[in-house]
Amino acid sequence: MIKNFKKWGAVLMLACTYFTVRAQEQVIVAKGNPIITDKYTADPAAFVYGDSVYLYTGHDVPPKPKNTYEMHEWLCYSSADMVTWKEHKSPLNVKDFAWAKDDAWASQVIERDGKFYWYVAITHGTIHGKSIGVAVADNPRGPFKDAIGKALITNDMTTDVKISWDDIDPTVIIDDDGQAYLFWGNQKCYYAKLKKNMIELDGPIQKVEVPEFTEAPWVHKRKGWYYLSYASQFPEKIVYAMSKNINGPWEYKGILNEIAGNSNTNHQSIIDFKGKSYFIYHNGAINTDGGSYRRSVCIDYLNYNSDGTMKRVVMTSEGVKKVK
Repeated sequence: MIKNFKKWGAVLMLACTYFTVRAQEQVIVAKGNPIITDKYTADPAAFVYGDSVYLYTGHDVPPKPKNTYEMHEWLCYSSADMVTWKEHKSPLNVKDFAWAKDDAWASQVIERDGKFYWYVAITHGTIHGKSIGVAVADNPRGPFKDAIGKALITNDMTTDVKISWDDIDPTVIIDDDGQAYLFWGNQKCYYAKLKKNMIELDGPIQKVEVPEFTEAPWVHKRKGWYYLSYASQFPEKIVYAMSKNINGPWEYKGILNEIAGNSNTNHQSIIDFKGKSYFIYHNGAINTDGGSYRRSVCIDYLNYNSDGTMKRVVMTSEGVKKVK
């Protein structure tokens, strides 16, 4: 009797675990923009790995009357067609950084040598201001853990701007020669080389001089051109600059994406996937509760001119179609 009880108890536990995981990995079929409507998602960072796109976002959770940012975890979704998204269990929380206080702000994941590195903006627990941490995992879905047990970048390392939130919005690119670079900033755009281990700086912090930089840098490379897109002014629009060298000089090219509906901030991610280019961003378009502090991720197509410049992104309600 006791044996049977233990046996069925174990089966019941396995069943509960299975259905819990299934519930945490629900399938979402986007019906246009925003692509996710059952919760608020912000600061998207997309990453192509294998035959799928992994989408990492912040999670806005302030109750309706509260008009400030409240974010405690990051979310992860994956898709093989840009329309059908699988929601995975949250792979990273501010509590995973013992040295941090709170605020799961903008982030980005990148792969190197079979490891996945997640660079996050987060409030430091003992050093005043925002900081940048790094988590690592063996799988793009996690679980992720703190890679170094301390912050990679802290507010006292950058003193050009006398604010406590200039060390936010990390983005990383690994160049064709294998050298990795970290870009970040608010009001001032910083960058630095990373060592091959991806968790240490490999030289001094440098600055990028571009017009009216606010925040949200994103760097990508295409056909010999480096592109630095970023949020400009406030409310924010996305603008961009181009260069033949990642160290600059950068030539300003103008607006890429206008002010996103019902949101003071904008934050972009640019990827190529299965022969098409995509511009992933957030707005505040969910009816009734949406807004600058309850944002939602959207996806539209990105197109290039023959000279390499990018055409202005057309924001749509319809979004993108399935890609095979």
